[in-house]
Amino acid sequence: MKSDPRPPGPARTTKTFKSEIDAKIFAREILAKGWTATAGTLNPYQPKRTIAASQIEDWINPDHVG
Repeated sequence: MKSDPRPPGPARTTKTFKSEIDAKIFAREILAKGWTATAGTLNPYQPKRTIAASQIEDWINPDHVG
């Protein structure tokens, strides 16, 4: 039996979406599972934007207070 040489820890994956709405729906699903998420724009979209895990709730729901 061969062991996996990677250290245990969170998996990271990247997914692209056709619209920001689709990305927000997916982020809601990720958060509902208790996972963390980040978001951002890809080239060639300008201005570049990065949404940190600590900002994701506000990005998903701009009316969110907290």
